[in-house]
Amino acid sequence: MITQCPIRPGCKYIYKFTIIDQEGTLWWHAHVSFLRATVYGALIIRPRDGHSYPFPMPYKEVPILLGEWWNTNVFDVEKLAVATGAAPNLSIAYTINGWPGDLYPCSENQMYKLKLLQGRTYLLRIINAALNHELFFKIANHKLTVVSIDARYTEPYVTNVVVTAPGQTVDVLLTADQPVGSYYMAATAYASADGVLFDNTTTRGVLAYDGAPSSTTPLMPVLPDFNDTPTAHKFYSNLTGLVGGPHWEPVPLKVDHEMLVTIGLGLEPCPANTSCKGPKLSASMNNVSFVRPTSLSMLQAFFFNVNGVYTTDFPAKPTIEFDYTNASINNNIPMLFAPKGTKVTKVKFNSTVEIIFQNTAILGVENHPMHLHGFDFHVLAQGFGNYNPATDRKKHNFINPQMRNTIAVPAGGWAVTRFTANNPG
Repeated sequence: MITQCPIRPGCKYIYKFTIIDQEGTLWWHAHVSFLRATVYGALIIRPRDGHSYPFPMPYKEVPILLGEWWNTNVFDVEKLAVATGAAPNLSIAYTINGWPGDLYPCSENQMYKLKLLQGRTYLLRIINAALNHELFFKIANHKLTVVSIDARYTEPYVTNVVVTAPGQTVDVLLTADQPVGSYYMAATAYASADGVLFDNTTTRGVLAYDGAPSSTTPLMPVLPDFNDTPTAHKFYSNLTGLVGGPHWEPVPLKVDHEMLVTIGLGLEPCPANTSCKGPKLSASMNNVSFVRPTSLSMLQAFFFNVNGVYTTDFPAKPTIEFDYTNASINNNIPMLFAPKGTKVTKVKFNSTVEIIFQNTAILGVENHPMHLHGFDFHVLAQGFGNYNPATDRKKHNFINPQMRNTIAVPAGGWAVTRFTANNPG
């Protein structure tokens, strides 16, 4: 539930907040319905005066916002999905800084263009602002060096492709070290679920070196296949934190509260007297499908000690355990319909919380982005199949794990996250 009144049309609202222990790229977006599809922007946090980046100063910084586009009112897209119980209609295009690019009808001249000086290094602040798609991003004939994710510095990681889930940010250094010419940057979907429809188009922008003839045909990068999970997993799992860098936080070793949280899709019956045609799609965690309060927000209910808004019995592990990544679970019809609830878990201030996110095969396996509001977390390990404490704990990285606020849980797999609960709310 939104706890602040919307900003009225034609009006403005001034936010005042404190930045603590963060440098890099974040973003802001609308919180009303599908307005997030187009109402968003970059939030850039630079080092304080007198401090520098933990990498060579770039010649220029450039935000690269990746988005989705519908040729219809995005409110109507959401309303139709709610009315029918189906997934929202697919976007018809991806965008780079609002421009779809020359692969779409009527968009030949609607393409983002970035001028480069040969020999200079640029900091690209890449943001996945798409609603529903993870994205591959690549630039023809150029390497990219990842230096930050979700406003947390990383060990420099050289790659020719970046993968981002909705809500994630990736800062990369790009050196214009190729012959003078024009090169496409391109983004397309990473779609890990078999048999699920997705927007299979590609958006393009152009990097044009100073002095390149305008008639030059840009070189196009070879993009990964849309279902290239090995490439996506290699990128996600190879990132590590910058030990001793600005705002570095060591991993808390003692765990006070441990949770295994299954995540995935399911079904719910169509309400009576609605236009649904069959069961509706529904999501669940630990066999509980969330129901939004209708009278007060959970935060208000907590502060004003109002009963009946939520319960404090969200389970620390699935209420029904099963072979999470085995597709045969779909033959168990009751398991497809998770019970409803408005449940929370209460933890003590400054306690260390470990959450193991486990993907399930209910309605199919796919890579699931998971975001934690108000915290950054260490990503200790990621893998495929069912998480096995006896063997998978040996894979935990306690030395230099990446930190971020959004994790893409591998398709048919798991991710181990750990954070300190020091932000009450």
